[in-house]
Amino acid sequence: MKRTSIKNVIIISFLTCFALLSAFVPAGEKTREFKLRRVVIDAGHGGKDSGTLGGRSMEKDVALSIALQVGNYIEKYIPDVEVIYTRKTDVFIELEERANIANRNKADLFVSIHCNAGPSAAYGTETYVMGSYDLKRNFEIVKRENSVILMEDGYKENYEGFDPKSPESYMMFNLMQKAYFASSLSLAQKIENDFKNKLNRRSRGVKQLPLMVLWRSSMASVLVETGFLSNSNEERYLNSENGQAYLASAIYRSIKAYKEEIEAY
Repeated sequence: MKRTSIKNVIIISFLTCFALLSAFVPAGEKTREFKLRRVVIDAGHGGKDSGTLGGRSMEKDVALSIALQVGNYIEKYIPDVEVIYTRKTDVFIELEERANIANRNKADLFVSIHCNAGPSAAYGTETYVMGSYDLKRNFEIVKRENSVILMEDGYKENYEGFDPKSPESYMMFNLMQKAYFASSLSLAQKIENDFKNKLNRRSRGVKQLPLMVLWRSSMASVLVETGFLSNSNEERYLNSENGQAYLASAIYRSIKAYKEEIEAY
């Protein structure tokens, strides 16, 4: 099957934006209610892609453990929401396929879970939504997350020459995810607020970056950096049973609050 071209994805995005804007009618004239029925939980990296390497752990393992716990909380406490995982084991999943899993299943929400890397003194959480506002300041993060495509077979053809190391390649990203920006931002803010106010973690805030996995997802989408494996203290927390449970519960609570918010209208 021929893969969707960038041109076609852009056309689809414009049509989606038009459809969503057309759906905004006065409250008294609404004919249906929007409900959160299906969530895709994406554990970043996996298989041959280890992600960030800490002193004693790998991002792919920590992300998977937290992701499975988030899904378990949703399945247990929000039974009317279906949970779909991009992976439940240590396997390599292409970035495009992660988004395709969400798109094929007509998911209402896509949450990708990761661990960060940086100077040894860097610590704290960050949650990203699709956008280019913070591109210049955080281009190294963009390159790191998107460079996973270089591990994929036939990536030049599949991504039509997209170069994750070239700033020029990101110009087209501004056309995507516009329709879902507000809802993605709402969830991202809830996640960071919960990390800060309930877990007492340092929040580095909500940021906008042109991340491939968010760009290809046709629904509200966020990417959560749960902490820095490059910081020895934070690595211990990220690998601890309590730390993972607390982080997973914060993400779960934020998804629940987001569901309650969008279904209140």
